[in-house]
Amino acid sequence: MAEPNNPEDGDQPEDSYSVWALPPPDFKDRLKSLMSSLRSEFGGPAFDPHITVVGDLRLRRDDAIARFHSAVATLKPYTARIAGVAYGTFFYHWWKPALTAVTIWDTRDRLVTYMPHVSLIYGDLSDEEKERARKRVEEIDESVCGLTFEVSSLALCKTDTLDKTTESWEMIELCDLTKKDFA
Repeated sequence: MAEPNNPEDGDQPEDSYSVWALPPPDFKDRLKSLMSSLRSEFGGPAFDPHITVVGDLRLRRDDAIARFHSAVATLKPYTARIAGVAYGTFFYHWWKPALTAVTIWDTRDRLVTYMPHVSLIYGDLSDEEKERARKRVEEIDESVCGLTFEVSSLALCKTDTLDKTTESWEMIELCDLTKKDFA
């Protein structure tokens, strides 16, 4: 019988990782309230408010951490602006902040452009429900579009996109961009 992968011996399995920009506490609370209202009406799992800067990178843990440290080494806090409310065509629905698209090399050495976004609700919703949810966002918090806030923390998270409960998701590394501290 084969031995399971042992992270100590460098034979780590590939997992899915994402880089999240974390909103400041006051905006995080505002998002949590909005997300809770949407969940009570449309269902779906609870998850922490975040801006997905880069998503679904298939990497080994050590490689993900090394790439994260390298990527944040030159970054400084920046301003994000909520450009509008939109929805996707899949389980993970989102709200589009006005951030520059991120061009990265993925793990298969292909150039990929990724649009940062804030997810407000996850679920298998019909097109009609998606549109109702989009309108509800504007009704619940009408001043949220155009809102700006500073992003000063980035996190590397293990995010198995097949886990629609989000219960397996975990923060691996956290970087305070103002101090370049990792936790």
